[in-house]
Amino acid sequence: MHFSIPETESRSGDSGGSAYVAYNIHVNGVLHCRVRYSQLLGLHEQLRKEYGANVLPAFPPKKLFSLTPAEVEQRREQLEKYMQAVRQDPLLGSSETFNSFLRRAQQETQQVPTEEVSLEVLLSNGQKVLVNVLTSDQTEDVLEAVAAKLDLPDDLIGYFSLFLVREKEDGAFSFVRKLQEFELPYVSVASLRSQEYKIVLRKSYWDSAYDDDVMENRVGLNLLYAQTVSDIERGWILVTKEQHRQLKSLQEKVSKKEFLRLAQTLRHYGYLRFDACVADFPEKDCPVVVSAGNSELSLQLRLPGQQLREGSFRVTRMRCWRVTSSVPLPSGGTSSPGRGRGEVRLELAFEYLMSKDRLQWVTITSPQAIMMSICLQSMVDELMVKKSGGSIRKMLRRRVGGTLRRSDSQQAVKSPPLLESPDASRESMVKLSSKLSAVSLRGIGAPSTDASASDVHGNFAFEGIGDEDL
Repeated sequence: MHFSIPETESRSGDSGGSAYVAYNIHVNGVLHCRVRYSQLLGLHEQLRKEYGANVLPAFPPKKLFSLTPAEVEQRREQLEKYMQAVRQDPLLGSSETFNSFLRRAQQETQQVPTEEVSLEVLLSNGQKVLVNVLTSDQTEDVLEAVAAKLDLPDDLIGYFSLFLVREKEDGAFSFVRKLQEFELPYVSVASLRSQEYKIVLRKSYWDSAYDDDVMENRVGLNLLYAQTVSDIERGWILVTKEQHRQLKSLQEKVSKKEFLRLAQTLRHYGYLRFDACVADFPEKDCPVVVSAGNSELSLQLRLPGQQLREGSFRVTRMRCWRVTSSVPLPSGGTSSPGRGRGEVRLELAFEYLMSKDRLQWVTITSPQAIMMSICLQSMVDELMVKKSGGSIRKMLRRRVGGTLRRSDSQQAVKSPPLLESPDASRESMVKLSSKLSAVSLRGIGAPSTDASASDVHGNFAFEGIGDEDL
């Protein structure tokens, strides 16, 4: 998640009290909550009590006198750095203290009272699932409620996640982000005040080997089947005419497992596709379509006078990556603090090992750059779990007497660390090993021998490395 505090507001106090400065905390460019300095200071003090001062990043000190506009801007920048540093820390960023603070602040900012509501969650095929939840229910609560409504077993809940999407005019979904433990799904959707935004249930893993766990259960099988059919219909999965004929035959026979076994052999099975964007590979300002899956980023492009081509960038050959944001200045060329800011331009850049001794930066410019970064991190996490001999099977909170336990004291599920950097001078990077094949550029029409998911099994030694290890 990308935390930023792009602006401040001067607001009147309650009951005619003195004015104060409010800091607008944005997540992925969208207003999440509005807080005062004193509230953030209270969060800092609570984290200090729980984890010790030596663990926490520097917090901007109190001032005895009113702040000048320049000092307000300086404090804003310091608080933004603080929030990003806390979120990036695996211990602090996953703490219930931090996440419950953001949930309460989100609910207070949006002025949504705690009450029971009916929330609509879509499956990948567009089927609607209505669940009764509280407006104050966090993401895990809502996911459990959806699973209960579908009769999905507890031990399979961790294989699925809730995603915020924007439904486009043609009915396709544009993925905004994976809903996190620091937000309230009902409030997140309601605050956008648009019918375009929906919540979608989709599998949350990348390695198709985990399909076996899901397919053992009837509900899991149906969810996986519905998602795969939908992905094929959208053109996310690349299918030849002969493969399409075979799939159609299996559909007519309602042979769901056999359908999925065949689909697993297809290029881009289980991938998440993003909206069309621009990259500087293989040339500057090249229109591309990015997909994430199977431990890689795939860039589909059409070179001048050539057929559709695809460049594949393996996660394990990315030495590091970052997301940077820039805000165009107004036509006058200057911008006062917190005012006159245009639309944020987001870029995902990764340094890729093209050959044994050649590293090259590849940059993708896309409003979904942060979502791409999150996909990279989750693929890394999954590979590391597999390397350690672990499993992604997660036992989430048990229900008591058939009802959900809703307690802010409950430990939240750990999320991937923040990768994003607000500017190029503050890079927070993840270094990875380089043990895999180099980037390939191939025609899409012909089936590829490396389409099998088995290519990503078992041979990824993942650990932090330095330049000398490349």
